Amino acid sequence: MEKSKVYFSDFRTEANGMGLAGKLRKLIEKAGIGQIEMDGKFVAIKMHFGELGNLSFLRPNYARAVADLVKDMGGHPYLTDCNTMYPGSRKNALEHLECAWQNGFTPLTVGCPILIGDGLKGTDDVDVPVNGGEYVKTAHIGRAIMDADVFISLTHFKGHEMTGFGGTIKNIGMGCGSRAGKKDQHSSGKATIATALCRGCRRCQKECANGGLEFDESKKKMHVNSDNCVGCGRCLGACNFDAIDFANDNAPIDLNRRMVEYAKAVVDGRPNFHVSLVMDISPNCDCHGENDAPILPDIGMFASFDPIALDQACADACCKAEPMPDSQLGDNMRRKGFKDLGDPFRNSNPDVEWKSCLEHGEKIGLGSREYELIVVK
Repeated sequence: MEKSKVYFSDFRTEANGMGLAGKLRKLIEKAGIGQIEMDGKFVAIKMHFGELGNLSFLRPNYARAVADLVKDMGGHPYLTDCNTMYPGSRKNALEHLECAWQNGFTPLTVGCPILIGDGLKGTDDVDVPVNGGEYVKTAHIGRAIMDADVFISLTHFKGHEMTGFGGTIKNIGMGCGSRAGKKDQHSSGKATIATALCRGCRRCQKECANGGLEFDESKKKMHVNSDNCVGCGRCLGACNFDAIDFANDNAPIDLNRRMVEYAKAVVDGRPNFHVSLVMDISPNCDCHGENDAPILPDIGMFASFDPIALDQACADACCKAEPMPDSQLGDNMRRKGFKDLGDPFRNSNPDVEWKSCLEHGEKIGLGSREYELIVVK
């Protein structure tokens, strides 16, 4: 079987020469994005706009480079992401867009529209069959993402406190899931309601098709009927007051395998291309309202048609890099009794595991862990 091709450029530039945005465009063109017919097509560019307070997310300049290339190819690009499952600054489309604007992502700066993939409340999704899925038979994906003719992922590769690293698979699988889809990946449990936060508005009850929510008229509060609740997560998007929650109780391996099956649902059956920038490698997700010092030095830009090979190449490059001493990783490695777990992500967050994600992705036909690295100067 032929190895997948992964293209790589470092972050070096020359004075009065091509800038990093131009270098990214050159890399993407060399990687063969021109093979995709984009003339007149809607092109979703999936990325993370960063939580308010976080400064390690990708700069809008990189998104602009991808959007401009798509437009030059005749396509109609838009940046997109789906709402979060947890409370924060991106749990509905209004707050999500405000967060994106404050972090520098506007139609003026990125050169294309910005659409929140699962709508105002995170409930505008499409049920997508997972071909070959073992953990997920039907994925709940944001409608505006599934409506695209072409799908491109633009990923900030970094550490992650639950999945080991946040790479292309996480950007696609978790990132394209609606609020119900994120719940589906994170938890197999049932809803819980914080009584103190419930306003008794009954919006959540309108979304429940299974009698899982019952209203207490005497207390003017909603509560969960655990016998009827199927854990679908539809109520999450309906609550504007963060009163509804689901425990993040899926073990890391199950979470990784569900996430990669969601990613397969997103890309199956349409042209797709993937870009990953390994820089500002914070120990935790860009969903945090802060970012710690990078655990590794900036490495470079990677691009491929194969999302599994792309994540594997990025992880391999990180495993070869020297740890940053003044970081969470450096602190852990200096502790008395430190046990080397074999890679910087596990040494930074010892409870994580990430190889199962790529192994399962290869098993279900999403891509290959075997790759040829092609350096673009």
